[in-house]
Amino acid sequence: MSQYDDVWLVIPAYNEGQVIADVVEGARKTFPNIVVVDDGSTDDSAEHIATTGAHLVRHPVNLGQGAALQTGLKYALAQPGARYFATFDADGQHQTKDVETMVGVLRRDEADVVLGSRFIEQNGQVPWIKQVVLRTAAAVSPTARKLKLTDAHNGLRVLSRKAAEQLNITMNGMAHASELVGFLAGSDLRVTEVPVDILYTEYSRSKGQSLINGVNIIFDISLRERGRR
Repeated sequence: MSQYDDVWLVIPAYNEGQVIADVVEGARKTFPNIVVVDDGSTDDSAEHIATTGAHLVRHPVNLGQGAALQTGLKYALAQPGARYFATFDADGQHQTKDVETMVGVLRRDEADVVLGSRFIEQNGQVPWIKQVVLRTAAAVSPTARKLKLTDAHNGLRVLSRKAAEQLNITMNGMAHASELVGFLAGSDLRVTEVPVDILYTEYSRSKGQSLINGVNIIFDISLRERGRR
């Protein structure tokens, strides 16, 4: 038995064969319940995932990270005893120690949703151009400002069952993060941020959001917000 038997990690993966087994095996040392959604990978990701003991769900074609997260959350919600749900990147950027801290906030009933932030405690790990894009994304989004978020596009999040059951991600690509923030801002859920450490390895940098993708996300946010007016 583990003190985290009621926690499920949801990991979306697309062509992460180089690292996915190490990421999952490392996470399972703390969190025994993990579902990895292989989002139509064209490499050997599924074969590596199958060796780890994690639950494997496969999309036949690539649908995007938003769709993979929704699939994983739906799967985890159906598991007996599941109470807390963490979204966790497949490229090795996230750390289980941060998930432990975030779960602790929920267990103490201090929030319904805990979001990780790279900017509450600046540690110099975030590349400067990424800082500019991410801080701009938070600044231009009315929903992020309403929640007083410092980091609106961090993939490390922990949700209570109440929050996970209400969430319905419809944007399949990376813009799902903006959709999620919009959902939280319009809900009665209690949302808080905690500082987290992101590991920017050479591999994760190569897999991360490019500058143009970040600009596209900002543009998408502005269009969505205008559409609500």
